[in-house]
This record gives sequence, C-alpha cells and structure tokens, in this order.
Amino acid sequence: MARASGGDRVSFVCGAAAMTLDACAALVERADPDRFLATMAAPPAARRVLFPLYAFNVEVSRAPWVTEEPMIAEMRLQFWRDVADEIGAGKPARAHEVVAPLAAILRPEDARLLDELAAARRWDIYKDAFEDQAHFDAYLNATSGNLIWAAARALGAADTAEAPMRDFGFAMGVAGMLRAVPELEARGRVPLLDGTPQGVRDLAGRGLAALAAARERRGDVPKLAWPALYAGWRAEVTLKAAQDLPERVIEGKLDESEFARRARLLWVTSSGRW
Repeated sequence: MARASGGDRVSFVCGAAAMTLDACAALVERADPDRFLATMAAPPAARRVLFPLYAFNVEVSRAPWVTEEPMIAEMRLQFWRDVADEIGAGKPARAHEVVAPLAAILRPEDARLLDELAAARRWDIYKDAFEDQAHFDAYLNATSGNLIWAAARALGAADTAEAPMRDFGFAMGVAGMLRAVPELEARGRVPLLDGTPQGVRDLAGRGLAALAAARERRGDVPKLAWPALYAGWRAEVTLKAAQDLPERVIEGKLDESEFARRARLLWVTSSGRW
C-alpha cells in the first residue's frame, strides 16, 4: 500500500493511483488554494472525488491564459473537451495524471457537465464583453454551476439537489468573478456588464439572493454531498463586502484576513451550515 503523504494529504490508496491522486492534489494546492483547503477539510473518501474534479477545473481554467495565441488556447480546451467526450462514451482513460482519476470517479452520463464547462471557458480566450445578462449567467452556470453539480453527483447526490447546488454555485461564481475583476481588467477583459458602484451592488445582491435560495432548500442536499459546498465558504463574506463597499472590487480589496478565512472554513465544515 502507498500512502498519499499521510493523514495530512489524501488517503490510503494503491500504487499508480496514489501517484495520480497526489498529482491532482498538488495541482489544486498550487493553483486553487481555496478549493485545496476546502477539500482537505472533507472526509478522505470525498477527497478522492473532489481532487480530480478540481484538477480538471484548474487545467481548463488556465488553458486560455497560458498563451497569447487563441488557436493554441482553443486546442488546449479542445483536449479537455475530448477527455470529457471519451469519458462520456465509456472509452479507456488517457494516460494522464488528471484524466485517469477523473475517469474513475465520473459517471459517463455526467461527463457532459465538464464538456460544457470547458466550452464556456472559450470566453476567457478573447476580449469580447459578455453580450447581456443571459450570457453572463450562462457562463457562471456552466463553469461554477456545472463544477459544483458534477461534484455533488459524483458524491452521490440525487437530481432533487440540483436546484440548491446550482444556486450555491451561482453565488460562488459571482463572488469569484468579483474577486477576479482587477486581474481580468489588467488582462484586457471586460468581466462585468455594469462596473459602476450600483452595478456591483446589484450583482452582489443577486449572488446573495442565490445563496439564500440554496439555503432555503438545504434539506434537498444530502449530507454526503456537503463537501462539494465547502469550496464556497468565502462566497457570502465576499458578496457582502462587495455590496457594502463596491469600490473594494476595483481596488482588489475583497480578501479577508488569513485568520478570518481559516476560521470561516472551520465553522462551515464543523457545523455543516453552508
């Protein structure tokens, strides 16, 4: 038996599986520290599900940014769309440190969620603004929403959990977009439909409303799927800060202190009050 770096890492797994799962965990730790911390707070069985999904998300999310050549970025995204298509068709997994563990935990019928996620990321390649609110909402639903729903499905959630999971995912997506505004604008993107203070307040309000809607249907989300929600532990704080002082979005000052972040995560994971 090979251990994935002891109790502070993933879990007891065997041979090559340990290597690929550790690779997924290491990738998430480097590129998405919030999801890494949230996943390490989950039970070991859930980590084996979440790390491959979050590693896939890292690979897809960064594909548009590793090159200035749109054609190459499109090819990188197409690789991951092909991966999702192959999993959906039940084909053997490619020899890749993320693909193998992903194929092991993702049901073929759920692979389309990841294909849609990768397709939506094409917006990141180019510098066109979102066309309208429907386009903006569809982007968040396909990225943040599909990821959290795929995670919940892989953890065993039934279809009745989809509405609250997607509402929660939308709130997470809004919060993440607001935190990313300074960097996106520095890279020539137009991330918000309305970047005025009132526009930011309205958007943050929509995120908070989605969060409230998810909580109203808390009973539809089984406990076994709760670890998929841990990754959103910062969403409410971010949305409230943006609503109260929208200028903090442009200034990139939405982050809490490290102590506050850790304390919030501990409260969410120990209480289950996501």
